[in-house]
Amino acid sequence: MNINPSESTAELTQAACQKFQIGTDLEDGSNPNQILSAIAQRICQSFDLNTIVNLTVTELRRFLLSDRVLIYRLNSHGGGTIVAESTIVPGKPLLGMKITDTCFHEKHAERYKRGCIQIVEDIYAAGLHPCQIDFLSSLQIRANLVVPILCQQDLWGLLIAQNCCEPRQWQQVEIDLLKQLALQINVAIQQTELSQQVQDLQTKMKLQQHQELMQNITEQIRDCIDADKVLETAITQLAKVLQVERCHIELYDTNQTFTTIAHEYTTIPPVYQGMKRWVRDFPELYQSLLQKQSLQFSEVLRDWNPQLVVVRQLACPIFDSETVMGNIWLTKVTPELFAEWEIKLVQQVANQCAIAIRQARLYQLAQTQVNQLEKLENLKHEFLRSLSHELRTPITSISLAVQTLEAIIKQETVLDTDIVSQLLQILQNECQRESKLINDLLSLTYLEAEADVLTVIMIDLNSWLPPIVESFREVTICQQQQLFLHLAAELPLLETDITHLERIVTELLSNACKYTPVGESITVTASATEQTVEISISNSGVEIATNEQLRIFDPFYRLPKHNSKHNFWQYGGTGLGLALAQKLAKLLKGSIRVESTAASTTFTLVLPRAIAT
Repeated sequence: MNINPSESTAELTQAACQKFQIGTDLEDGSNPNQILSAIAQRICQSFDLNTIVNLTVTELRRFLLSDRVLIYRLNSHGGGTIVAESTIVPGKPLLGMKITDTCFHEKHAERYKRGCIQIVEDIYAAGLHPCQIDFLSSLQIRANLVVPILCQQDLWGLLIAQNCCEPRQWQQVEIDLLKQLALQINVAIQQTELSQQVQDLQTKMKLQQHQELMQNITEQIRDCIDADKVLETAITQLAKVLQVERCHIELYDTNQTFTTIAHEYTTIPPVYQGMKRWVRDFPELYQSLLQKQSLQFSEVLRDWNPQLVVVRQLACPIFDSETVMGNIWLTKVTPELFAEWEIKLVQQVANQCAIAIRQARLYQLAQTQVNQLEKLENLKHEFLRSLSHELRTPITSISLAVQTLEAIIKQETVLDTDIVSQLLQILQNECQRESKLINDLLSLTYLEAEADVLTVIMIDLNSWLPPIVESFREVTICQQQQLFLHLAAELPLLETDITHLERIVTELLSNACKYTPVGESITVTASATEQTVEISISNSGVEIATNEQLRIFDPFYRLPKHNSKHNFWQYGGTGLGLALAQKLAKLLKGSIRVESTAASTTFTLVLPRAIAT
């Protein structure tokens, strides 16, 4: 809704000027129509009543060559205030003085309201009441010309011309000029009131738009966890309410080193959606924004025509109690400043955007935690299922062996010693397997539950490692495998826990012996760098697929049957060896990595040369 009060009052001003055309010049030769034209033009150009009345009294006193001209604004309590004054009288000005004239009773007010004027050439010869003479003389007034200012049939105030040093005979042209100016002031009053009504209406409409905008954003935040949708709605509606050509939201990265334009609304090219801007390239700009301060500035840009245009930009930070998340930018193709209410509105929208972003991030974090809990729950069920299977398998073998042995003993025939020996061997092997499974499980559980206290000593790998490797020589010979050991020259002393280190190497060697095919080789290598010591155990003829390498350290995980031509799955084991070795390596501040090709597989234990005790 666009209302121009000047259109409503222009005709009224023109009509007033035509009604009172003063053809007679003043005694000094000046034409009163000049002041009327100047004031009428100012009324059409300005909605500021103070500016108009101050111009009126200044120009009027200059034309009249009087000592003082003032405008007295009445109030509802019988008094009033001097709201405009032009004077050459020495002493304190009367502007702003509040006056209660006891002689200005209802009779005088009614006369002025009917349009009557007061002409006093000399206060001492005009037959005035003594109290009125005293009042006028106290203000240094000798001659007085008073014209009422009416507004919609009500007495608004008085336009007064005064001589202070001597009497004055007021001319008819002067009286007519004051009447005409009083009418002009009436027009200005009506125009000001109309302008104020328009402003109030516009303010009300803006307030309603603001409330609708904030309500819409608030409802979306409440009903929607999609921050992108909320931010898109916010910038679109904000741009339309403020009638700007461009509005976008940029978000910081985690370290606040750069921003990315995540959402943009624009009616002019180019489109900046997705563009990145480094904070270090605009230090002064982002220093203020990161300190949670809004800013606005003008900038000369080349538009799409192309021509140079001046645009006004406003940036408001989006932040909460934790951090600054981003900024809202607004661009309008005009050098005019953003008003205070516009800045406050953008700040309110920025606060709502911060809530939406934080809510979305918290929801995403909660979803991640839920997914992790579900994954842990699945791992727990898988672990219990595998544990149950691994515990049941030796028990089943033991039970079958016991039943067979019992049946043989009950037979009346002579016992077959070979069968009995085999059954006893089965019982012994499965009991050892069950015992190792329980021990490995207890060790793994202990390592996960609490930190083990390390017993750190200095170890010389040149003398320590060979006996460990040689202890597997008989096994490799029986399985028709070849076993090699290569030690680098001048291996440094290793500061670590010898018990845990031996357990790791033993588990890796046992794993290599178990899964190396007949005729293939196992190679143990020790080397060192400036910071680490590496012990590698390789076995040829074995390949582990890349996707399987990610899971081989999981408890109870074994390679699928279809994944190996060497049938690794047929060999016994607890399924906890590699998991336990990895846990122990981390305890020693090290790691185990696996590399596999078509020809071989290598497990490498990497340890720091010294660890803190």
